[in-house]
Amino acid sequence: MPSFTFEKISPPARRAPAATTPKKPRGLISQMIDRFAERRARRTLQAERATRQDKKPAE
Repeated sequence: MPSFTFEKISPPARRAPAATTPKKPRGLISQMIDRFAERRARRTLQAERATRQDKKPAE
């Protein structure tokens, strides 16, 4: 028989996350870049659709 025992220590209770910090508003430059990127993506999609319609197999 062992002459001593180990005490089980439970892990610390999980705390609720601290108050969430408010997100910083995005900078003006970032917003402008996002707008340009979105417009460019739209244009490429429209161009792809147009090329697909042009390449329909002739019957």
